[in-house]
Amino acid sequence: MSASTPSANPWYREPWPWLLMAGPAIVVVAGFVTLGLAIQSSDGLVADDYYREGKAINMTISRDLRAQELGYAASLTPSPDGRIVLTFAANSPDSAQLQLTLHHPTRAGGDHVLQLARTTAGTYQGSLADFSKSRWGMTIEDGTRTWRLTGSWNPGDTSVSLGLKPVKS
Repeated sequence: MSASTPSANPWYREPWPWLLMAGPAIVVVAGFVTLGLAIQSSDGLVADDYYREGKAINMTISRDLRAQELGYAASLTPSPDGRIVLTFAANSPDSAQLQLTLHHPTRAGGDHVLQLARTTAGTYQGSLADFSKSRWGMTIEDGTRTWRLTGSWNPGDTSVSLGLKPVKS
């Protein structure tokens, strides 16, 4: 036999066709995996009605201004045991309860809403079992939602100041 005679093996027993088909096959499988992930998880950053949410910004700014008019400023201190203490600086609301909303930065399903009960004048407490080590946006408001204080908590912070910065109207 000479060196130029073709092999007697069928094509599927040769390594080169399989090697050439492996690249496109991997891309097709990766495409289906990506499609599955896209269908399973929602995109928490995209608002369903962005126009309506944009119009609502003016309403929330007016609540920030109302808290400033009332002279509300507070500090929020989370403890490792899950207890959260909210202490007002000078003026404090006379509500028996306040609502604390912890906003997860990327997942709306990760938000927490807590009721803080007044323990003494100007001090409110609540508890949260799952306070993970990530950044949180915080909103404090009364039951009628006429005012609000906002801030953000970063891992490593021992307390958060709420309502001490001027609001642009």
